[in-house]
Amino acid sequence: MFGILKERIHQQYRTLDYPAKEPFLPERFRGKPVLKATHCGDCRLCLEACPSKALMRRGEAMPVLDLGRCLFCGACARVCPKSAIHFSRDYKLFARSRSELLLTGPSEKADCQTKPAGKASIFKRSLKLRQVSCGGCAACEADTNVLGTLLYDLGRFGIDFVASPRHADGILVTGPVTKNMAQALFDTYRAVPDPRLVIAVGSCAISGGLFADSPECLGGLPEEIPVDLYVPGCPPNPWSILAGLLALQKNR
Repeated sequence: MFGILKERIHQQYRTLDYPAKEPFLPERFRGKPVLKATHCGDCRLCLEACPSKALMRRGEAMPVLDLGRCLFCGACARVCPKSAIHFSRDYKLFARSRSELLLTGPSEKADCQTKPAGKASIFKRSLKLRQVSCGGCAACEADTNVLGTLLYDLGRFGIDFVASPRHADGILVTGPVTKNMAQALFDTYRAVPDPRLVIAVGSCAISGGLFADSPECLGGLPEEIPVDLYVPGCPPNPWSILAGLLALQKNR
């Protein structure tokens, strides 16, 4: 017993006082991209550099950047001769609709921190989720699982991951949804009692990511499963996932 108490004193308090205190982000962290209004002309360097086709052409103006497909690799920012794209330190990337993930420039009104669906407000004290990995590489899964460690302590917010969808309030999906996992995904979704929530974590779950054009994948969550919260990234930082979950839970 004394050994346990001694070790507890030695370890001290490791949980960060979030959201009262902002989290520490690594130097290499890339947050929400920022587009500077510029005339691109015939330049296509950023489009050609993007490995996931997240940038879409719209005449000679700045291209549209789809956060749902973006891998946050920074290739577009490195090749842009006018430095029209850079990545901020903003880790709050969540959105409640797919259209909010389309960045069109500094004047765009879409805000990735708008209110989620109203039905989520009933889970503000307790939110139980079933995590479903649909062919993911385990990166998004790892950054989701780490939320249960001492630093993040997801349980203090009343949010927990459960083993059965019948005990869950919603599902948190990762991976590009391979054909082999499609039926399991639908079965899990239907097993969650109404009103159920759906959270798409990572570019693969949102759009298919690098595997969007693969014949073995559905290109992210199918339309038959309505999504209540999107958390883009490849993979999203754990703080980005936590910020989205708290916003969904508190309906703010």
